[in-house]
Amino acid sequence: MTLSPRVRRTALVAHVASSVGWLGAVAAFLVLSVIGLRTNDSEVLRACYVAMDLLGRYLIVPLSLLALVTGVMQSLITQWGLFRHYWVVTKLVLTVGATALLLLHQYTAVASAAKLALGEATLPDALLGQLGRQLTMDAVLAIVVLMIATVLSILKPWGAIRVGTRSVAWYAGIAVGFALIVMIIVHLAGGGMGRHGQ
Repeated sequence: MTLSPRVRRTALVAHVASSVGWLGAVAAFLVLSVIGLRTNDSEVLRACYVAMDLLGRYLIVPLSLLALVTGVMQSLITQWGLFRHYWVVTKLVLTVGATALLLLHQYTAVASAAKLALGEATLPDALLGQLGRQLTMDAVLAIVVLMIATVLSILKPWGAIRVGTRSVAWYAGIAVGFALIVMIIVHLAGGGMGRHGQ
């Protein structure tokens, strides 16, 4: 695909900005979750949970989707390709997985925490502590995954995928995507995080 240098630069800036924004927003989410986990003040806890829901819904989710879309665009309009290099395939799998789990997390655990904060649901103290720990751990894991993706983007390790094995990378990507979808469906069907607020 032949595009002008200006379009290529614009696409690169959009990808970098959305990726960095996603990482920064998750870091802010982590700060709120740690404060919520450590506080004994119910008003502070309420404020943290409501802020985490708003941050996730209106900043983290859109940035994750934008980073995914612009990342795929970047791979298609540059020499790197979507399935030509191991680092690109690895980053794609990490980004798709992180985005899928984020969507699941946002509309189950985080939404449940916000409902608790607003008094729309109740939860025993033991489960409330478990929810707080889950929110914190999920944010830590998200930052680790996003940092790995950042390192892959900068270092570009492992080299090119041989032509004969590109179809293997393609099918592996489809298999990972399918596995994520099945995991989300099973998780939601079994209650998962969505039962916290009930």
